[in-house]
Amino acid sequence: MPLSHYIINDIKPLNVNDNIRDAQELFNQLTYSHIPIEKETIYIGCLSETDAHCFEANKPISEFLFTIEGFYVRANTPWLDVLEAFAQNDSNIMPVLDEKNNYLGYYELNDIISLFNETPFFAEPGGILIVEKGLNDYSFSEISQIIESNNAKLLGAFISKTENDVVQITIKIGSSGLNDIIQTFRRYSYNIVSGHEEDLFIKNLKERSDYLKKYLNM
Repeated sequence: MPLSHYIINDIKPLNVNDNIRDAQELFNQLTYSHIPIEKETIYIGCLSETDAHCFEANKPISEFLFTIEGFYVRANTPWLDVLEAFAQNDSNIMPVLDEKNNYLGYYELNDIISLFNETPFFAEPGGILIVEKGLNDYSFSEISQIIESNNAKLLGAFISKTENDVVQITIKIGSSGLNDIIQTFRRYSYNIVSGHEEDLFIKNLKERSDYLKKYLNM
């Protein structure tokens, strides 16, 4: 289904001449973090719920235009970029404009997340690994090679954390036997962040440690 089918237009943008009270009452009825605002039928941005409840109810929105957040996406924006826009603006509503900047409606965050859940990364059976390596030392081509050299399929990968020049990559692998892949990652100097029941390396270390502890206590 095209992403444009998820556009909702049941809420008319408030006008800058409307009072803050109108926004406050709308927020009390809805669960949205923002409400679209227009000026002379032109979309100019969104007013956040937090700001709306801080302002005097009897004053017009036009007195608080400095707080308006001008985020939006186009009708042809790919869904992954739409999801990124939600995250960057800490919003659960995303106004949609056409190429002539006409306001078409908005996306709800839950609808876009549902599209993400339908991708093979989540929908296909497989295993999840989180590996880490130096920021300048990893490559996605190397990660793909490691997985495919073990006769497995890469269903998806993304950088899930970056800290102190170390990158963590979350990987979805279409294979139930991950132990060989884990060992190959170690040979390529990747650290395995996520635990996995098939990681025999950790299991063997624990068994040897338990045996040594039992021996020393004899």
